[in-house]
Amino acid sequence: MRLLLLVLLSFAILSCSQPKQVSELTVVYPSPKLLKPFELKDQSNQIVTNEHLIGQWNLLFLGYTSCPDICPMTLAKLTHINNKISEFENTQVWFVSVDPHRDTPTQRKDYIEYFDKSFLAVTHNHQHLFPFVRDIGLIYAINDSQETEYYVDHSASIALINPNGELTAIFKPEFKKGHVPTVNVEYIIADFKIISNASKARL
Repeated sequence: MRLLLLVLLSFAILSCSQPKQVSELTVVYPSPKLLKPFELKDQSNQIVTNEHLIGQWNLLFLGYTSCPDICPMTLAKLTHINNKISEFENTQVWFVSVDPHRDTPTQRKDYIEYFDKSFLAVTHNHQHLFPFVRDIGLIYAINDSQETEYYVDHSASIALINPNGELTAIFKPEFKKGHVPTVNVEYIIADFKIISNASKARL
């Protein structure tokens, strides 16, 4: 009986010491990945680099201002997510336009201010943009059509960069039949808290 109690007690202590697990929609990198040097331009046409990642948690989402569904829906959710997590951490949301031809600085500024004026709306030509997007674990594809109206395929996930400028996690979208794939607000807020607390515990 005493041995059984000791085993149960040991199991309880071990369980308490284990870090809480994130949801199945979140992929956490075992070792955060430092991003390669990059150069983009924000909605004021000012250059932004790795230095702009330092000092706060960063949520990066790919999109374009002509996107009919995923982009506006995700940015609306990011507004809510950012309001919640910024209560206990410094945060910055980045809208990374993967349609630099149509998304001029003015277009990006008007678009992002509809959601939150504090968000960055960055882009550059594809020579700069594609390596950066690949480095943050996301992807996009654009066709060389000369048409004025076209779609751009891009990840619906959100990349999380820690205050040291390192890729820490990817928040994946939910795929439900008959619905546009978008992220789950509650899961991201809960998972972010776990990741943030784990990061502090390592310091």
